Amino acid sequence: MPIPDDVTGDEIDKDVRQELMSLPKGLAEEVARNLVMVANLLDEDPEQAYAYSRIALRLASRVAAVREAAGFAAYATGKYTEALAEFRAARRMTGSVELWPVMADCERGMGRPERALAMAGEPEVAKLDKAGQVEMRLVAAGARKDMGQADAAVVTLQGPELASNSIQPWTARLRYAYADALLAVDREAEAREWFAKALEADQGGMTDASDRLAELDGVEFTDAMGDEDAADVTETAVAVEADADEAEPAEPTATEAEAPAVEDVQDDKVSDDQGSDDKS
Repeated sequence: MPIPDDVTGDEIDKDVRQELMSLPKGLAEEVARNLVMVANLLDEDPEQAYAYSRIALRLASRVAAVREAAGFAAYATGKYTEALAEFRAARRMTGSVELWPVMADCERGMGRPERALAMAGEPEVAKLDKAGQVEMRLVAAGARKDMGQADAAVVTLQGPELASNSIQPWTARLRYAYADALLAVDREAEAREWFAKALEADQGGMTDASDRLAELDGVEFTDAMGDEDAADVTETAVAVEADADEAEPAEPTATEAEAPAVEDVQDDKVSDDQGSDDKS
């Protein structure tokens, strides 16, 4: 697949670059460039990102960073079975637990929320950093909702991270999930409060908390001109244009009818001048 010339492969993280050093130089550069394309396209065009990840995987399947990138690309396109397989392979290679929450979410995507919930209780969770533990809490709450346990989902999201006033990268998503869980159990007033808190923390626009707030407040956003009105205006404009094309030229005004043409005036003037010359 084509890769822009300005993508050199140097854009990748230094840890990934270190992993690629086990490959021949030319191959490492090619893999790196494909990984950059995966990262650049993952949000805006997941299918294209997935295609680039498959190329990188074909070139360097024994590199953990490549397996992880392939996992995230598959995850973004809803290929949860494939994503889980890639994440497991990356974990075997590195021994890291940081992929544990997204692996559990793959289980949810495969329709196995009970397995995701079981993973939330495994010892690996204690080894996660704070961000990973919050992510695991979000996945567990989602699994509860999948299983029809809406009240349990609310309880699952409660904790010191939710109560903290400190704004962290995961704060907006945690507050948003809690608001959504509250709304699912008909606690609308509390849900509105937490959607507002999520919006306050959402400096990157990662949630639609503002839209959810507007919805709860009964605010509807409509175009100033609806589709039907726009159609009427278009039809009127077409009709007016057609009438203008068919209209006959307007009759001259009295002044225009009485006024001699410019050519006639000039001809009269020439005749007078010639008459004057003859008299001379």
